[in-house]
Amino acid sequence: MIILNDILKLTEQELKHTKIRFNQSNREEFDPIQLFKDKDDGLYTGQFWNYAKNKSFRVGQIAIGFIRIDHDKWLLFDISRITEDLGVYNGVGYRYETIETYKKYFGRLIVKFKNKSQNMIRRAESVINECEVYEIINDTFEDDGFPGYENVNLSWQDLRRVVEKKEWKTELENQKGIYLITDVKSGKRYVGSAYGEDMLLGRWRNYIQTGHGGNKDLKALHFDYIKSNFRYAILEIYKSTTEDTVIIRREHHWMNVLLTKDKRFGYNN
Repeated sequence: MIILNDILKLTEQELKHTKIRFNQSNREEFDPIQLFKDKDDGLYTGQFWNYAKNKSFRVGQIAIGFIRIDHDKWLLFDISRITEDLGVYNGVGYRYETIETYKKYFGRLIVKFKNKSQNMIRRAESVINECEVYEIINDTFEDDGFPGYENVNLSWQDLRRVVEKKEWKTELENQKGIYLITDVKSGKRYVGSAYGEDMLLGRWRNYIQTGHGGNKDLKALHFDYIKSNFRYAILEIYKSTTEDTVIIRREHHWMNVLLTKDKRFGYNN
């Protein structure tokens, strides 16, 4: 078994001055894996945050940052040294400098670790021997493989990121289908169909470009609102040889089922 420090090679003295923060999703308030995929600096806000009157780190300490990607699997995304205590609570409490030696492992090194404590900031001395190196992947972690049509559930940001990936393009450009857009803020929905050029891929590319796809009610919404609140799923798929009339009939079936023609519940004007 290879443990984390077999890779990092921190000295005994360095381990005494090292803490590991295990970042995990906090419902909708903090989603570290999404922040990582989006290259959003909000991930570091979480890493260097102080809660209430408890300090997360001390000046001079090494801070190791992991994000949960699956149950007991954690992805390394940062190792920095604390350079200044800002004296802030309930906010970002520190300035820090990335330790360049370890950057080659960021987004690539995955460990298995079962945190038996409610505390997500642990002294490295106490847990580093329990951090088993699970994998060092060749490229930066993305976890963007096509999950199957029945499992597609994407935010607008997710859709923008994956729609041009080879695997997704292959699956979407050869399938006609019925899809569902959900406005997670208002609860309204929109049922759409894809049977034209590039089928599902063509329709969803259009949503990335315009946000509205030509729909009157969606045009009335600000694009930034759509980017923040819309999710995309697939209700049914059909072979490319299926008659368009079948697709249109099924689209209206789902509009009726989900009441999306009613302005109280949907955007299908």
